[in-house]
Amino acid sequence: MPVPLKTGETLRGRYRVRKIIGQGGMGCIYLADDLRLEGRQCALKEVEHDRTLPAKMVQEARDQFLREATVLARLDHPNLPKVSDFFSNGPRDYLVMDYIPGKDLRTLMTEAMAKKSFLPELGVLNWANQLADALSYLHEQNPAHFASRHQTQQYEIDSYRVIKLVDFGLVKLLAPGEVTITVLQGQGTALYTPLEQYGGDIGHTDVRSDIFSFGATLYHLLTNHAPTDARERFLNPDALPEPRLLNPNVSLRTQKAILWAMELHPDNRPESVEAFRETLIGSRPIMISAGSYRIPMRYSWLKNKVDRSLLIVSAALAVITLLITLLHF
Repeated sequence: MPVPLKTGETLRGRYRVRKIIGQGGMGCIYLADDLRLEGRQCALKEVEHDRTLPAKMVQEARDQFLREATVLARLDHPNLPKVSDFFSNGPRDYLVMDYIPGKDLRTLMTEAMAKKSFLPELGVLNWANQLADALSYLHEQNPAHFASRHQTQQYEIDSYRVIKLVDFGLVKLLAPGEVTITVLQGQGTALYTPLEQYGGDIGHTDVRSDIFSFGATLYHLLTNHAPTDARERFLNPDALPEPRLLNPNVSLRTQKAILWAMELHPDNRPESVEAFRETLIGSRPIMISAGSYRIPMRYSWLKNKVDRSLLIVSAALAVITLLITLLHF
């Protein structure tokens, strides 16, 4: 584990570290002040590669990091933090992105567990709808860069209940024989990993690997239980309890969609994020983005203030009419 930067330390003459806001095996994520843009705070993601690896592999990993950072800097989506800069400092590489003040999904789930309750299904499906938007966008950009990375991502919920993917698990290493090894970051990420990713060969993975991890994330959020490891399920097909056995409040439709996404064989999963979303959500009134606020899909016309006022007046008149009718009885 790299030695963390100290509070007050400045990188590149521009980013002054305030505190650590995340930590992993390859480095920390820091909250920092941007000294060039007064008042702006940003998040610095730090990566220091394993120094025990051959020098050639370390250099390949660093080159890969910079290539992928260049790709991330071009992305523009409401559910992705904007990457504004990237640079190297000695043996460490850094990615500079928007700081998202809020809680991560694990924290929200832990808070629900402390109350001996579950996160509400409608809220989780709202996040799922946003996540589907982000994953579809990423897959449209360049699947070679983003497929099979979902299991290493982390999520933050900002003050408007908008989900942000804040950690992409950027680094790939090319081992001898051109076998690709994915560096999994963060605790528990293997729980969201599809069977085809074990053993290091990632050449046969595609968007369906992301869909598996997507479904596993929803399973965890709705049941307060981590999904059974894919390897254990391969040996014991009944090892994964159905979500409704752990949380009876989960609807049959949601359970069916999640289990479909978590099929062990990729061919048995949804072929696209959109196919999964249609099965998971369909026409249910899940929230969609409208500026900084969230408005139900079926009632998105209510974002107009005049329409909202007319609805309120109409509802009030209906209630008054009903009361007058009852009084006559």
